[in-house]
Amino acid sequence: MNFSQFYTSIDHFSIIPAVMLALFGCAILLFDFLIFPDPRQRKWLLIFVALGEGFTGYGLYRQHAWLANNGAASLIGFNGSVTVDGFGIFFNWIFVIAALIVAVVSYKYLEIAGEHHGEYYGLILFAQCGMYFLAMGTDLVTLFIGLELMALTFYVLVGFLRGDKRSNEAAMKYLLLGAFSSGFLVYGFSIMYGIAGSTKLADVRAAIELRPAWDPMVFLALATTSVGLLFKIAAVPFHMWAPDAYEGAPTTVTAYLAVASKAASIAFLVRIFTEPLASARVMWEPLLAVVAVVTLTIGNLAAINQTNIKRLLAYSSISHAGYMLLGLVAGNDTGIKGIAVYVMVYTFMNLGAFLVIVALRRSNIIGEDLDDIAGLMHKSPGYAVLMLIFLLSLAGIPPTAGFLGKYYIFLALIQTGHYTLAVIATLYVAVAIYYYFKVIRSMFIREPAEKAPLASSFGLRLALGVTGILTLLIGVYPEPFLRMAQTSLLR
Repeated sequence: MNFSQFYTSIDHFSIIPAVMLALFGCAILLFDFLIFPDPRQRKWLLIFVALGEGFTGYGLYRQHAWLANNGAASLIGFNGSVTVDGFGIFFNWIFVIAALIVAVVSYKYLEIAGEHHGEYYGLILFAQCGMYFLAMGTDLVTLFIGLELMALTFYVLVGFLRGDKRSNEAAMKYLLLGAFSSGFLVYGFSIMYGIAGSTKLADVRAAIELRPAWDPMVFLALATTSVGLLFKIAAVPFHMWAPDAYEGAPTTVTAYLAVASKAASIAFLVRIFTEPLASARVMWEPLLAVVAVVTLTIGNLAAINQTNIKRLLAYSSISHAGYMLLGLVAGNDTGIKGIAVYVMVYTFMNLGAFLVIVALRRSNIIGEDLDDIAGLMHKSPGYAVLMLIFLLSLAGIPPTAGFLGKYYIFLALIQTGHYTLAVIATLYVAVAIYYYFKVIRSMFIREPAEKAPLASSFGLRLALGVTGILTLLIGVYPEPFLRMAQTSLLR
């Protein structure tokens, strides 16, 4: 058989970063089993993660250079199943950064938790491989495979603390609800396939454009697909898994789930609503507007009474999903750029906040409650100041990066005449400030409940330094980062 008719060098080039991730993920599993059976040697597996991310980053750079040199907006592989464009490349750089930071800080955390296993690092890369196709996929089958690859690895990672009942319970809830939402999603995809007779997003879009407004079949496809998509970003009313999963998972996994998984799901959602469902905007704009407002309401109000910091950040993450949805409701270039900017700044500020919680984990001390962070300024001023920066950014206080993300969302809403939504979103910033300052008050005013030193490692200090500097730098000098976000606009 002549395989050249099915496979070309362009096809290979379009997925080379994903191939690198899969190969290095498999290499980690093999080396862990054959070469590093001693747990004390597993720190060397970080080299494979670094190499994998290095080759992945080089592949993304090559793809960007190809687009620039050829003056092309996109590169199409596998007969339209994969499309390399600025949108996908931008999000994949976020996945690279998030995965690398999480891997670097995980070694010390897993040692303290007594669950340092080599497959952990392989699962991080396999999840990122699925994320690649969520950002680059332009075929319903490709997108679904990417989603399930990411989801299956996170089901395992959330339950990685096998001796912890909270971790086991969180993984089971996440698995059952995730499978339920995937059923809705694939049902919606099957209706789209029935409408278009094709799984390519471009064909689905062309078929839906030929149908009248409020077509029942299009509405059914939209409704069922939305359930699956909104679950993945933890939007209300499909958010119930997030607090339990965030609390029960290892904190490093929580950070990866809250940042990289959400970014990939947002990229997936934007692809679906701006490409195959673009002509059905009259249906989904009011739907997403209502979901965004309810998500902001539930996320912010539920966070007020939380005493567990991971649960507080989980509800905070839900509210941030509401802000990102508002960018899609606006729907103009500023809105899509605002989503990209928001995802970028959210990555650094949210990762940083979870990394401080990682530092609170010591032997026999979980370090997740407000009591555990009490008096942090007296014990570790550096960690306390960094946490202050991250929380101010999450609240959207200038001159931090979080202010920039919210600014573009609000600007997009005003430009498109969604004044009521802009006012509601602004009011919820005040609510967020209240519960973030509850954590700040505990750090700076309360006395420490115990004097045990915080966990620390070179990787953790480096990761906190990088996230802290970028959280401030993006807010103070945003121009280069805004240019990067500009490349994410779908054409």
